Formats: sequence, C-alpha cells, structure tokens
Amino acid sequence: MTTAILLDDRAIIEVAGEDAGKFLHNLVTNDVAALKPGEARYAALLTPQGKILFDFLVFAAGEGGYLLDCPLALAADLEKRLNIYKLRSKVTVTNRSGDLEAIAFPDSTEAPKVEAVVIAADPRGPLGFRAIAAKGKIPTQDGRSAYEARRIHAGVPLGGVDFDYGATFPHEANMDLLAGIDFKKGCFVGQEVVSRMKHRGLVRRRVAPYRAQGEAPAPGEAIHIGGVEIGVTGSRLADEGLAMVRLDRLAEAREKGQSPVAGGVALDFDTEKDAL
Repeated sequence: MTTAILLDDRAIIEVAGEDAGKFLHNLVTNDVAALKPGEARYAALLTPQGKILFDFLVFAAGEGGYLLDCPLALAADLEKRLNIYKLRSKVTVTNRSGDLEAIAFPDSTEAPKVEAVVIAADPRGPLGFRAIAAKGKIPTQDGRSAYEARRIHAGVPLGGVDFDYGATFPHEANMDLLAGIDFKKGCFVGQEVVSRMKHRGLVRRRVAPYRAQGEAPAPGEAIHIGGVEIGVTGSRLADEGLAMVRLDRLAEAREKGQSPVAGGVALDFDTEKDAL
C-alpha cells in the first residue's frame, strides 16, 4: 500500500500568465523553461550576493502555469518578493494554500494513481514522489517520521533547521548535490557568486549526515573537536541527523582519529555523503 503523508508545513504558490515560464526561469537557480508536466525541479531564489532566500519544488501546472511547493513559514514573503520582481511581466502570483496541499509518497517507486493537480518524482533523490492536490482529496496517513528518516538519511536539508535562510550559499545547503542548480542555464539572481564558488572550489562548509553514538543531539547544538567548534547540529531522528560542518576541520579530525562531539554525544559523519 502506498503511504501518502500530508506535509502541513508546506504552502503552495501559483505563478501563472503569459510570461510565467520566462519570469521564473530568469530568477531561480534551476531550468524552468525545460520543465514538463510530470516533472519537478528543486530550485531557490537567491539574494544578489548568492545566498538562499527561499527554496522550493517547482511543478509545471499546465496552460503555462507553475506551482511552487515552499515552506509555509516563508509563503507570504515569497509571494511578496515574486510580485516585486514581476514588474511589467504578464504574470500573476497567488497563494493557493487555502485550497491546495503538498503530499509526499516517500516509498513510491512510480507515480501513485491518485487524484492530484500535479505529481512528480522528488528531484532531490530517494524521497519517492511528491504531489499537489486539492485539500482533503487524497487520504493521508500519520507517517511523517518515516518521511523525515528518509530525508535525513539522504542528506536533504530542511531550511530553517539545517541551514539559515538569508545566510547560506546553495552549495552549503547541498543544492549542487541535489539537482537544485543548473550551471548551464544562464543568468539568475546571484548566479555569478554561485558559479564562482563552483569553479574556484570555495565551499568550506556543508550540511552532512551523521550517526550518533547514542541519541542524536537536539538541533542547534555546537559540534566540537578538541575544544574547537566545527559546526552545529540540525535535523535529527533516533541516532541519525544532519549538521552544518566545516569540511576542512572535519577532514583534519578524521586524519587524527578524533570524533566530533555535540551535546556530549560522539558523531560519526558519512564520508560518502558529505561531498568532501
């Protein structure tokens, strides 16, 4: 049986109108122009300095329109920001959270046969499928912990917990590893800074998965090695978690056989997923 999980911390923003595709494509980090029905893109809107203001999933919604699956806490600000950018573009921006909701199908390997407005594989990795549907149209189960376990194990950060909006570059939030940046699409807000970080190898910290030797520490705990702070913890579930860490200091600790510690608990970082 396919598990459908309501993501009640998400909101839906509709971008429609004659210029919607061009408008979004020129703003965000991923290729919206090539997006087809049945597909989704992970993308972000950045500051001119290249830091993440908002991240979201983009779905093609038919008739040239798009639906953005974004954090509920940022929906009003995202709607306002998009309206500022549209200027004379033939675009309308509408918060559809009153009638639409986001549903995750984390264990699905093919599109579930449900009554959805849009549905697509989650582009960030092994998170199954994601749908946007009319409120109450798809029966859901209490399985959020299963979704979170899969997200954490896959190294997919959650904004506001694993990284700070307005203070984090896309590489630091693993967007380059999670198909969230198209380096060939041309200009977008903050593009020059992001490209420079890629080509010069300037990424000094990232969100990395870890396994704790005990219960994973609460979000916001400082991570230390020999009294030196190297990062801070984020999402957690049981003994697994994510943390924003300095990659150079983590590498030095490994060479010395030292274990990072947070909240009195030793942490073992996944060398395959932290993209050193």
